[in-house]
Amino acid sequence: MAGYKIYFRQSVLKDLAKIPKRQLQRIIKRIEKLADDPRPRGCEKISGQDRFRIRQGSYRIIYSIQDDELTIWIVKIDHRGEIYRKLDKDQSYGNVHE
Repeated sequence: MAGYKIYFRQSVLKDLAKIPKRQLQRIIKRIEKLADDPRPRGCEKISGQDRFRIRQGSYRIIYSIQDDELTIWIVKIDHRGEIYRKLDKDQSYGNVHE
């Protein structure tokens, strides 16, 4: 399988700044693995959206896959208790390319 290129929405940088360093390292490793396998075991499609989510500890990584371009856009990273509420409130996550 060809490797995918990973991009981050500008807002994800703020998300990453809030995460403790130990968890952040694990999250980054998990994201890097998506380049070789964008739909790893345990990933789930978010209903009603063209997005996927993977878990890393108590954090969730929301991303979009563009198979025709071989790209992955990381859309949002947050704690499991907050991420879905924020996705519901902010419809701008539908527009991935910033």
